[in-house]
Amino acid sequence: MTVLEVNALSHRYGNATVVEMPAWSVEAGEPWLLLGASGSGKTTLLHCLAGILVPTQGSVKVGGTELGSLHGSALDRFRGRHIGLLPQRLHLIDCLSVIDNLLLAQYAAGLPRDAAAARGALETLGLAGRAHERPHRLSFGQQQRVALARALINRPTLVLADEPTSNLDDANCSAALDLLLDQASRSGAALVIATHDQRVKGRIERRVELAGGKVVSDMDPAAGQMVLA
Repeated sequence: MTVLEVNALSHRYGNATVVEMPAWSVEAGEPWLLLGASGSGKTTLLHCLAGILVPTQGSVKVGGTELGSLHGSALDRFRGRHIGLLPQRLHLIDCLSVIDNLLLAQYAAGLPRDAAAARGALETLGLAGRAHERPHRLSFGQQQRVALARALINRPTLVLADEPTSNLDDANCSAALDLLLDQASRSGAALVIATHDQRVKGRIERRVELAGGKVVSDMDPAAGQMVLA
């Protein structure tokens, strides 16, 4: 099943085009890398894929629904139910406990409060004993796992991760990737990791590389070839 479809997308700030993506599709269960140096347009593209930004031109479909057709609370609910976002800045709400951060994600998606599911997600990620802690009392790695649990709590079909390893040493980089790949695989979600971290390249074969906001290469092993833009 095709989870993500991008067609003739471009986004501008003022007169400057910061990213262009002619076409891209991602199937259920597939992990992809979105590669590029800082300033290459990765985060802008990721925000378009998440419906946080409306592209200047083109379309993004998630599960067959065009994000541009949704507005306001309808878009927020759709994003909450179908797209899991792991941002570079984790944006955990420190006045809430760890478990309440997860329950808030359910509420924002218009879903019923399911404390058992939230506790199960935390237990899977080794955080069962931290459910009632405030995020600032956790290590960065633990906070990242809470943010991942929040991204996955509603069983999204698409998971987007922005630079999840850039602040980690080699051992924790490998552990974070293992966790992302395992959790996305468990839920059957498509996974897109935006990164400039060269350590990640050996782990995922499917990739799109950006430079100056444009696609310079992409690789899908199923197609058996590298395509140069």
